[in-house]
Amino acid sequence: MSTGSALSSLNHPQRVRLLYKTILRLHRALPQELAELGNKYVKEEFRRHKNCAPEFIRPFMLEWSNYALELSKQIRDAPRVASTNPDPNSTEFGRPLDPSIFDQFSESQLQQLLTLAEEIHLRTGCPEKADS
Repeated sequence: MSTGSALSSLNHPQRVRLLYKTILRLHRALPQELAELGNKYVKEEFRRHKNCAPEFIRPFMLEWSNYALELSKQIRDAPRVASTNPDPNSTEFGRPLDPSIFDQFSESQLQQLLTLAEEIHLRTGCPEKADS
């Protein structure tokens, strides 16, 4: 059975759970601080959208699927850090957001994004990046 047909045989709750578990598994490859923050955020978002209106389901699943694909590519392409490297967090993950996307966000989403960015910079010790 191909991956596509295997996924299509899953019901919606099973697909949500598979995506959720996949993201948590991907986070294991991140530096500890980012993995902890990512896991916290994913758990909150999936919990928050557990009983969301039907019109939000498709965009939610699409964006989180895109996140999982992008993170998977970044992990795959990341240089392998030698165990003797004094800074195991030297690999950078993520990418800049397209500025045009901010016009699509609600005020509460923008605030949530700002809060997330501040927490990332606090945990990773990169306050100078908060201005970008």
